[in-house]
Amino acid sequence: MTKKVVLVVEYNGSAYKGWQAQKFDVPSVQENLEKALSVIANHTVKVVCAGRTDSGVHASAQVVHFETQAERNERAWTLGVNTYLPDDITVVAARYVEDDFHARFSALSRRYRYVIYQADFCPAILAKGVTWTYKSLDVNVMRQAAATFIGTHDFTSFRAVGCQANTPVRTILNFDVHQLGQYIVLDVRANAFLHHMIRNFAGVLMTIGAGEQPLEWAQQVLDAKDRAKGGITAPPYGLYFVDAEYPKHFNVPVCKLGPHFLPFVDESRYELSS
Repeated sequence: MTKKVVLVVEYNGSAYKGWQAQKFDVPSVQENLEKALSVIANHTVKVVCAGRTDSGVHASAQVVHFETQAERNERAWTLGVNTYLPDDITVVAARYVEDDFHARFSALSRRYRYVIYQADFCPAILAKGVTWTYKSLDVNVMRQAAATFIGTHDFTSFRAVGCQANTPVRTILNFDVHQLGQYIVLDVRANAFLHHMIRNFAGVLMTIGAGEQPLEWAQQVLDAKDRAKGGITAPPYGLYFVDAEYPKHFNVPVCKLGPHFLPFVDESRYELSS
């Protein structure tokens, strides 16, 4: 009898060319996870994720599902699988779910955090876990600019040239900017994202925060519907997939929002989608 299992997976993406398994032995998170799961299941396992991440991008709570005929307890899908994973990938939760659950198509929203480290020198620790800037950024202005993007819009100016999405229209549900010591965190939740969308948001907001463009530039870039008007694409290092939200009846494990080196952030203002 085939059963469906959902996993929550944490990974440091620095050593991988993104989530998706690729040809020619290119290192990917998906390939490593599928190999480890296949050992425990004793058959070939293929996984589906909530949202693919690019080369160098991390996750504190990526959600995946797979199907198996193996009779294993949930502990085997965590501790057992972790035995066969590299140190930079960890399964943090596992649960059997209903057959109609789908990690991608059942998701109501996805959430990312982009972590900027503001200091005179690039950090030796977390060098590939944050995006460093020596510039002084005005967080209040960045927060005002981020509010421009909330709602349903055509985000052509913020999609990669090679983006394969059928439409550039997306709905941003929340977009906040937190100051946490030397960290500045862009916290954004949406129904879905375009390729490089958050990194392009970060590029615009950092430019505005540094005073190199006025606050109004955020609206101008959005209205232009032209990627060439959108400025730089920020590095991948500070980007984390931190949550995927599902209807409650699926009973998907919910983990504390990461990345876990950040100080506490009050999440009470965010209401779950219906």
